[in-house]
Amino acid sequence: MSTATNKSLRMSYRIGRGEQGVLTFEPYKSALLPLWRFRTLPIAKQSSEDLWNRFLHYDSQNDFVGMDMARKFIQMGMTRAKRYANHKGGRKYDQVSGKELEKSKGHKDMKEKEEASLVFRQFWERCRAHEGYVEKKEEFLREQKEWDRERRALSKVAKKVKAEDGSTEDG
Repeated sequence: MSTATNKSLRMSYRIGRGEQGVLTFEPYKSALLPLWRFRTLPIAKQSSEDLWNRFLHYDSQNDFVGMDMARKFIQMGMTRAKRYANHKGGRKYDQVSGKELEKSKGHKDMKEKEEASLVFRQFWERCRAHEGYVEKKEEFLREQKEWDRERRALSKVAKKVKAEDGSTEDG
């Protein structure tokens, strides 16, 4: 299932930093979000395995955007589980003041959430080190740079034509 077959859609994707854009770029968000869970260690293991398998599927389809989105969901599993390990209830900031809350000294699910975070971390590291991912990322960035350059050039031509059309008309 190579999802981003439309080149303009693929080229609109930005890798971003960390998990940036993970909950906004369709159709991948809808395909991957149901797989993302970390409530208990067994659920986190299943979720990370499912997301990893989707990562590999996108690799087999030569779909870098899908691979990167799967990587982002895996990374988000790692960071959210870690947040729940560090802060009971997962709330990192005070709702009123916005200040960061003190890390929990220990709570009921702390150990399990820490273990869930580590499970996701292992898969996240596998994604980052995956030879196909690294190669496809470099290729995607080269292709995107060329695409952006072409779009800017076309935009300049369109503006020039519009300006010429406007200057020759005697309203």
